[in-house]
Formats: sequence, C-alpha cells, structure tokens
Amino acid sequence: MSDTVSNVKGVVSAEEWQLRVDLAAAYRLIAWYGWDDLVFTHLSVRVPGDDHHFLINPFGFLFEEITASSLVKVDQDGNKVLESPYNINPAGFTIHSAVHEGRENAKCVMHTHTANGVAVSAQQDGLLPLSQQSLFCLASMSYHDYEGVALRDDEKPRLVADLGDANFMILRNHGLLTCAENIPDTFLAMYVLESSCDIQIKAQAGGTLAPVPGDVINNMMTSDNDATQGLGGLLAWPGLLRKLDRLDPSYKT
Repeated sequence: MSDTVSNVKGVVSAEEWQLRVDLAAAYRLIAWYGWDDLVFTHLSVRVPGDDHHFLINPFGFLFEEITASSLVKVDQDGNKVLESPYNINPAGFTIHSAVHEGRENAKCVMHTHTANGVAVSAQQDGLLPLSQQSLFCLASMSYHDYEGVALRDDEKPRLVADLGDANFMILRNHGLLTCAENIPDTFLAMYVLESSCDIQIKAQAGGTLAPVPGDVINNMMTSDNDATQGLGGLLAWPGLLRKLDRLDPSYKT
C-alpha cells in the first residue's frame, strides 16, 4: 500500500474515518456472505457536508481486500477529491451517484449481483410474499427495468423515479439494491433482501407455494421497527464487526 493510501486517516475527519471503517467492513461482510461478484458490484456512502462527496470501492479490488484507506472519495461527477492511486467503476458510479443525488436520505447505497437476486429479478412477478423476510422488503419495494450496463447519465432520472421513496429495489435482469440513512441499516436491508430471494428460489423448486395474505403485508412497517427494538441495523452491526475482528481486522487500516 502506498504512503498516499496509508496516510488517509491523518488527512480526513474522525467522522469520515469512521464511515470508511464501516464501509470497508460492509465490503468484507458482503464477501464473507458470498454476495460479491468478483470486483463488479458496489457499496457507497455519502460523506457529511455540503459537497456531496461519497466513498466507493477502488475498481479491481476483491471485496475481501477493501480497507478503510483504499476507498476512493469522489464528487457527484465522479472526480476524485482526495488523492488516490485507484480508479472507480463507471457503472458503479452511475447507479450510486444517481441515488445519492436523487434521495437526500439515501446516505448509503448497496448493490449486488448474486445468482438468487438476479434470478428473482428475471421473474415477471419479482419478489413474492413467500417468507417473513420478504414482507419487510415488500413494504418498501420498487423495480427498475433493465436498460443495459449502467453507463449512461440519461438513465439516472428514470432510476431515481423508479426508486421513489423505497429502500429496496430490484433492478430487473440485473440484481438488487438497498439504501438507507446509514451503513448498518442498508446492510441489514440487503441481508433481508438477499435472504428473501434465496428462500424464493428454493421454495419454487419444491411443492405448491403458499403466499402470505395481503393484509399481513400491509402491517409489516410497524413490525420492522418492533423486530429490531427500534435500533434497525444497529442491533446486529456491533456483532458483525466483532465477527470481522475475529476473522481479519485489516479492514480498519
């Protein structure tokens, strides 16, 4: 690691450094759970302030290699605003910059290409109410039709319009996306969405499906808050960090 990268902690605010550590942890967790796609998906977080800067992964790194210092800080136009020897994925920038710009409360955005997530995204009916996990997602779900590899700026307004106020999005024929106010909430949302897709594909391989009744789905917003004692992703996040510290604490460097 170059001196430029290793000295990041000394040139950013304590608040930004903590975001870097948490985002690096999220990358490592994505890899640990097997949701990564070599180097081709992305997680991002907005840095506090009026400049709309955000952190995203260096393109070409495996998620298990991401560290707090290696994350790249860019502006809304994809320009690096802190010296880094690394580049970013243009497709990752297009999707994430659109959501960050279009949704002030979408401080963190996560996007995956898992086999089960893409399989559900390729189904006409999308995510089905087949599990308790799926109900949390369906309470705030949106869809965006596939337009090819996300490299064109003209797709951004359509993606933002399709997302609306939802925190879960299925990108048809492409994958999954979650967003929230912070990294723990966004990670928990992705965990639940990935689990929902995994369960759906397995259930469809079995016997006759038994969907959850519609009136139960409509009550899930309050149940979500009750299930985490009002803490959201922060209920599980400390334990996940302890897991990473046991496995490999280098994400914090």
